[in-house]
Amino acid sequence: MSKKEDTLPRLFFSRVEIGGKYVAQYSKNENGKFIPITYNELGDIVKALALALSELGLKRGDHVALFSDNRKEWIAIDLAILSLGCADVPRGRDATEGELEYISNTSESRIAIIENEGLLSKLEGTTVNFDKVVLIDESNVSTRFSTLSYNKLLERGMELAKDKSKIAWLDKEIEKGDKDDVATIIFTSGTTGRPKGVMLTHDNFLFQLPSISKSADFKPGEIWLSVLPVWHAFERILQYFALYCNESIAYSKPIGKIMLTDIARINPHYMSSVPRIWETIKAGVDQSLKSKKPIVRKMFYMFLGISKKYKYHEQAFKGQLPVFEGSDRLRRIKSVIPYLLLKPFDALGNKLAFSQVKGKLGKNYIGGISGGGALSMEIEEFFNAIGLRLLNGYGLTETGPVIAAQRLEKTTKGFMVPMVGCTVKVVDNETGKVLKPGEKGELLIKGRQVMKGYYKDKEKTEAIIDKDGFLHTGDLAILTKDSEIAIVGRCKDTIVLSGGENVEPAPIESAIILSPYIESAVVVGQDRKSLGVLIVPDRKAIELYLKETKIPYVNRHTLFEMEEVDHLLQREIMMRVSKEKGFKSFEQITRFACLEKSFEVGKELSAKQEVKRNYIADLYKDKIEAMFN
Repeated sequence: MSKKEDTLPRLFFSRVEIGGKYVAQYSKNENGKFIPITYNELGDIVKALALALSELGLKRGDHVALFSDNRKEWIAIDLAILSLGCADVPRGRDATEGELEYISNTSESRIAIIENEGLLSKLEGTTVNFDKVVLIDESNVSTRFSTLSYNKLLERGMELAKDKSKIAWLDKEIEKGDKDDVATIIFTSGTTGRPKGVMLTHDNFLFQLPSISKSADFKPGEIWLSVLPVWHAFERILQYFALYCNESIAYSKPIGKIMLTDIARINPHYMSSVPRIWETIKAGVDQSLKSKKPIVRKMFYMFLGISKKYKYHEQAFKGQLPVFEGSDRLRRIKSVIPYLLLKPFDALGNKLAFSQVKGKLGKNYIGGISGGGALSMEIEEFFNAIGLRLLNGYGLTETGPVIAAQRLEKTTKGFMVPMVGCTVKVVDNETGKVLKPGEKGELLIKGRQVMKGYYKDKEKTEAIIDKDGFLHTGDLAILTKDSEIAIVGRCKDTIVLSGGENVEPAPIESAIILSPYIESAVVVGQDRKSLGVLIVPDRKAIELYLKETKIPYVNRHTLFEMEEVDHLLQREIMMRVSKEKGFKSFEQITRFACLEKSFEVGKELSAKQEVKRNYIADLYKDKIEAMFN
């Protein structure tokens, strides 16, 4: 990437110069019709906003709180802030009052750009003070803050932009930018639950773009359907990537009916989403088949089974199955005959069974990108079998976020290719010894996408990035002999749901064991839609409860099978992990399973009495599976 494009604003305005007539954004008007904005128009908006923000007092090095969900104004505001040499501090509408207060005060943001009255009301009773608040949605609400509407800000900026000397000044400000300047501070939960500010530079983001472009044959003018929160690093890098390729971003919502309607209207080429969305699409297919005639259902699932076998042998024949040592030549030879025999049946299945499903993603669909959590092999195989390509990506907020991704043309099943220029290794997380391909250990990565550090937190930065510059991901992985990556678990406590939400289990567990009827609790739910919890009930306390409430029971060994005990434990969990107690909706527990025996040191507990999560996940995997089925 040339000097001309080594900051995000310089890259963007380079794309305006190269492809100004291409559509940059499609957003819906009040009638649900998608309205286009070209790169030239977006470039004018970005410059106008930058000039107006400068007039409000924003200057190089300042931080700007940007609290909004994904919408067309977000990327324009972001690029305007960066054009002035400032950094934004983003968050979405689901943030709590406490989070917004902590993020605003810790980042020392002087100006805030806030989406609507709802977010503004959350800040009203906090200790936060802003010099100015810009409201994206029009509002007449009474507030202690000095406010200005986004439309007025843009209108003022357009007036300022008529002065050529001001545009010349802004161009010079853009040229002053450096690739190592902090572009954003994204606050993400730490193991204690206290947010950590991830400082990402322009170069952290830009480093990834050429490598992502190798995932498929991307072309100017193609459309990305955008449904995820843009303050998350995953959606943000994909929006930057769309701009990098002179492609278009069409804004929708991660709600099945809305999303599918928008797909039919806009016919996107690509779509990025978390695993939960793809799971929902598959569930929708299964549900719709229930209303079909039995012969139609049988035909669909028959062809699905055939196509799964065909895809396996196709991948084996083409050398797209993982290899840990030696050669896969024999496996490739063995797959030739079944590959050739099954090929016409796969083609027939596409014509007779899968075409209607594929049509739901539009006539232009090329591929989807799944990130923000691990995509299950079942979902990957389903979409691959019916001929809808779905590429898995992996990364962390601390890596801006991409570490590895699958490729459209040639990808190893279940594995991802690291970004070009990114060094990866798997080590024993106890000894630090580098492990061989196929051995499971902690994934360490080193590359230009690794964050500058945690804002004002040198101790936590040094805890995650070692003296050799390797970032310890906390994820368990295995590598092929070609250093392709598969994530197989976590060696740190954070749980990532299939919707991409990060959950710290410790505060939830602490709340649950406050119940007099629960001795121990371990929250589970990695890559699931919602959380569950394994609990060890306090048998004596439950017996006492049953006696006091005059509920008869046969013997103490069947207590946990009783409906009354089930209701008691459910009530205790819901009462302690609730919105009223400060927990978010995705942190609340939807199911639980009882364990008969107390945890023991050397088994479920370490010598320090700490819960051994990976051991528990393996030991009670059948109970966990049953809990979620």
